[in-house]
Amino acid sequence: MRMTPQQFLDWESKSITLLAMSGAGKTTLSAKLPRDKWFHYSGDYRIGTKYLEEPILDNIKQQAMGVPFLRDLLKSDSIYICSNITVENLAPVSSFLGKIGDPAKGGLSQAEFKRRQALHHQAEIAAMNDVPDFIHKAEDIYGYKHFINDAGGSVCELDCPEVLENLAKHTLIVYIKIPPALEQTIIDRAKKDPKPLYYRPEFVDEKLTQFMRERGYSSTDQIPPDEFVSWVFPELFKARVPRYEAIAAQYGYTISADETAKVNNEDDFMRLIAEAIARQQS
Repeated sequence: MRMTPQQFLDWESKSITLLAMSGAGKTTLSAKLPRDKWFHYSGDYRIGTKYLEEPILDNIKQQAMGVPFLRDLLKSDSIYICSNITVENLAPVSSFLGKIGDPAKGGLSQAEFKRRQALHHQAEIAAMNDVPDFIHKAEDIYGYKHFINDAGGSVCELDCPEVLENLAKHTLIVYIKIPPALEQTIIDRAKKDPKPLYYRPEFVDEKLTQFMRERGYSSTDQIPPDEFVSWVFPELFKARVPRYEAIAAQYGYTISADETAKVNNEDDFMRLIAEAIARQQS
């Protein structure tokens, strides 16, 4: 969706998609907007509560069945298991994706890892394709004036032009660019607390082969699960930046994480987006 700064400011019911790497501040920025006026749609939340709900619960139950006490209670329907996914707590989604590595340390085989990645890929496409319907639901059912799509960090990995075209048709796409001074901070944070992530199949095949060759592993079962995730994150970061930039160049606009950090309220946010539109036009 393209428009002039004034058209954006005059847009009666705004619909915006935020794109960025995890840690760039999409959710923090969304939370600064008035909750009574803005419907906050989290792609990751939709994935976890709709499209991966059953696989996530199956994974948790499988782990619980390994504990005799819990196994007996589950088999007799004496207890039930549910995941408490929120916009702020997406740990069940991450834990389902898992990490390649030693099964004795909680790692996944390469085949199982790829199976879960494929499920997430399908789920993310579905969650992004739900955005137009939720724009209408947000206004027609709940009375929200504006809509913000807090898209997952891996939207740039989908290789699905139809998703981007659909988002661009119904929302203003805004890419939050991480400035060089902040890049290493995000990389260091990811290395210190490695979390499961989504990767394109070609990317993980290439990088896993490189990693195992460098570290001398002959089997993924030898890999401590956190080791590959920590090693690969800087490579993932570098690979995603040009993908985000290409999306912004074709479909949307770019702002800096430094700029979003200075946003305190809705008026600040509106000015920032209008300035980004003006920059691109000039």
